[in-house]
Amino acid sequence: MQFRDRHEAGQALAEALSFLKGQPDVVILAIPRGGVVVGYQVAKALGLPLDVYITRKLGAPYNSELALGAVAGDGSIVLDEELIQRLGIPRDYIARERERQAKEIERQLERYRGDRKPLDLKDKIVVLVDDGVATGSTTRAAIQSLRKHPLRKLILAIPVGPPETAAMLSKEVDQGVFLSTPEHFWAVGGFYLTFDQTSDDEVVALLRESALEQPQA
Repeated sequence: MQFRDRHEAGQALAEALSFLKGQPDVVILAIPRGGVVVGYQVAKALGLPLDVYITRKLGAPYNSELALGAVAGDGSIVLDEELIQRLGIPRDYIARERERQAKEIERQLERYRGDRKPLDLKDKIVVLVDDGVATGSTTRAAIQSLRKHPLRKLILAIPVGPPETAAMLSKEVDQGVFLSTPEHFWAVGGFYLTFDQTSDDEVVALLRESALEQPQA
């Protein structure tokens, strides 16, 4: 399966999650940045509130795209111990990278939410959304962090990811919804015709628009 763009992926994901439409106490949490575009489409189609849940990849020295693990906003951390040992990464580097990414999470939260409060997650059905997964490290960090909240149910909703990652992540949530799990997986962007970088401004605009679409108390 290949998606035209993140908008189409979100619309397809909304169809797969249509059983949630009209249910009370359901919230959509999207992992920035690209996941917010997907999550917005899901929230809009199902009439649900949208917020961000930020996790940051811990990049390797000299190759920030190589994930040694990930950290969530509450400090929850997932590490690829095998990779760290194989590369001989010092623990003090991990600690510095963790601190650096934690500060970036704080910056992003302030930028994205502005003066809006985070959604209340207590006793809610939480749907965690991203535009795709590869190794799943950032998603695992988010799941571990969310598990510390008294949720009613945690659903992971992802357009595309490799089968082994999908199976691993689905075991860590109450329900996993994956639209496509191709055997020959090379990168998330390879399953989108358009996979442009999502800007901070776009994330801010989508969150603001979603908030305005919700009925006011």
